[in-house]
Amino acid sequence: MVNLKAKYSGIVSELKSAAPFEPELALILGSGLGDFADKINRLKSISTNEIKGFPESTVEGHQGKIHFCEYENKKLVVFQGRLHFYEGYNLSDCLIPVHIAANLNAKSLILTNAAGGINSNFKPGDLMLITQFFSFNIKKELSNIFRLPSVELRNSFSNFPSKNLNDRIKEAALKEKIFIQQGTYWYGKGPSYETPAEIKMLANLGVDAVGMSTVHEAIYAKILGMNVAAVSCITNYAAGITSEKLSHKEVMETAEKVKDPFERLIKKLVELI
Repeated sequence: MVNLKAKYSGIVSELKSAAPFEPELALILGSGLGDFADKINRLKSISTNEIKGFPESTVEGHQGKIHFCEYENKKLVVFQGRLHFYEGYNLSDCLIPVHIAANLNAKSLILTNAAGGINSNFKPGDLMLITQFFSFNIKKELSNIFRLPSVELRNSFSNFPSKNLNDRIKEAALKEKIFIQQGTYWYGKGPSYETPAEIKMLANLGVDAVGMSTVHEAIYAKILGMNVAAVSCITNYAAGITSEKLSHKEVMETAEKVKDPFERLIKKLVELI
């Protein structure tokens, strides 16, 4: 079992001292979506490489910064970038942003990510509200970290997402006239993309999009009692859906194209929370 409270006590203590306020809402920005942090009032920014013991983010599009921001009289802590299991870190390291947000007393968490689309009705550039998760291995990984009774871990899965937050996201999309898909997100460890055969299997299981983040963050946040919701940017077709070769460059290019609707959606959501 990993004692996250003890492991990250120094990081939490440093950020509590540096924080200009207690945030109401935390936001973790996925690949290519980090520019949102530049579009709201930033009161204070901290580079994670300045925080002793904070692992370095190594993936393009994840800058490794923590911003304390205000928008529409709401106080936010925004994580510009995240850590991934496939970067060589322990899964517990990848939970640092959630751990920080909860210990700063943020009550709600919005997760965003870039994902590959499986559903034939999805296309690159779509936003997808995650309605449920699917994974072959994440429950075992989390169980090894927390030593939780299986029923408690299962309840954390089944209680995602927080209905009130998902309702607010759908309301925000309606008000901003942004079309938003809804679907099931499958988590894979990475770093390689799924094979066409794996994607075919996942399609048969009813999965709509695939990615390499978010699930463990959401489940940990639920364990900590936070309200949680997640939005994927469909940045590419999953392997085998088309003949195109998958690349992180495509992910970044598509994320660039959806910056405007993504920004409007999140801003309206903050207003409505």
